[in-house]
Amino acid sequence: MRHKKKAPARGIRVAEQIQKDLAELIPRELRDPRLGFVTLTDIELTPDYAYATVYFSVLTGSAEDSEKALNEASGYLRNLIFKKMHIHTVPTLRFKHDVSVERGAEMSQLIDRVLKDSGEGTA
Repeated sequence: MRHKKKAPARGIRVAEQIQKDLAELIPRELRDPRLGFVTLTDIELTPDYAYATVYFSVLTGSAEDSEKALNEASGYLRNLIFKKMHIHTVPTLRFKHDVSVERGAEMSQLIDRVLKDSGEGTA
């Protein structure tokens, strides 16, 4: 009888823990004026845990400035995560702006506009 590997489930748990820790550390530890109000949306972890791509959205401030500030602070954040988590390899963090939230809002506005226009034409 063959057993299934448990590595993917562990990878998901590690990514979720990193996301949780970063969500606490970023507003508490980073005092960069370029950094807006950041929300972490997803983390993609490589199978060997060497790299983690952290996707975020920004509610206030510039997405480009926030991305630059987060990538400059990634070594510091990695060090803080290393102190909190007890795993052999803490991944190198790479931050990328997630545009899916903004695209979703734009699509919702377009749908609302089309529904409003079609309602006016039939009345």
